[in-house]
Amino acid sequence: MRGNIAAIVLVLLGVFFLLTNLGLISISLRELLRVWWPVGLIALGVALFFTPGKGR
Repeated sequence: MRGNIAAIVLVLLGVFFLLTNLGLISISLRELLRVWWPVGLIALGVALFFTPGKGR
C-alpha cells in the first residue's frame, strides 16, 4: 500500500509540473506550500494512527 501512495504522489507531482510548464495552469508551488503545509502534517498523523505498531 505504501508503494501505491508514493506512486500516486509522484504521478500527481509530474502532472502538476507538466501542466505548469505547458502554461495550462499558473499556480505557484511555493505559494501552495506556504499555505497548505499543515495538511502534510495532518496526513502524516492520520497515516501513523492507522498503521499498526509492533507492540500491539
